Amino acid sequence: MRRKKSSGVSSIEFAFSMLILLPLLLGTGVMGINMIRALQTVQLARDAGHMYARGIDFALAGNQTIIADLGSDVGLSATAGSGSAVVILSSLTYVDKAACAAVGAVDASGNPTAACTNYTQWVFTQRLTVGNTSVRGSNFGSPVTSGPTGVTVGTDGKISASDQATKAGDVANFSGVNPYSVVAGVASGLPSGQVLYLAEAGATGFNMAPFVSHMASYSFGFF
Repeated sequence: MRRKKSSGVSSIEFAFSMLILLPLLLGTGVMGINMIRALQTVQLARDAGHMYARGIDFALAGNQTIIADLGSDVGLSATAGSGSAVVILSSLTYVDKAACAAVGAVDASGNPTAACTNYTQWVFTQRLTVGNTSVRGSNFGSPVTSGPTGVTVGTDGKISASDQATKAGDVANFSGVNPYSVVAGVASGLPSGQVLYLAEAGATGFNMAPFVSHMASYSFGFF
């Protein structure tokens, strides 16, 4: 009688345990996939940044195809607005007296005037994107292209020296870094007019609701 009453109990116990073990297994698998995707995103930002800093023109369709091939594992596409990843490439420079003087925004003594709106600010000199821009935006802002303070971004992504110095819409969300200093007549750090190259990569993660949702990976690097 005891055996008959206890028969099938192990099956019930196994079924209840699977209610816990199965979600744990699925969640662990999804997290593992997303960890791999995060590493791929880091590598994509590094590869794109290295090429960009070495003068590769990503305004050209052929070069965009190359970076899309490198990011194919995370869903990067060379077709604008498609795919599940994006690469954002920016070059930045620091607006100093020389930059103000280059656009005539200095007084007779060579000091910047009020016309040099972005004096002592970091600004964009170029902005290019490859892939689906709806996936993620830049952590460092974007050039504003509308309104009285907006800039004109060319088809090659470049922004004129005049806009860099005089249009507040070109200021990057990148502060607290003085590129160089002059002490006792000795200059140190980055030369005046030097640019920093920034590469950012973002990708949609692998989601499995309700266990894991809204996962995404992001990486950036300065070169």
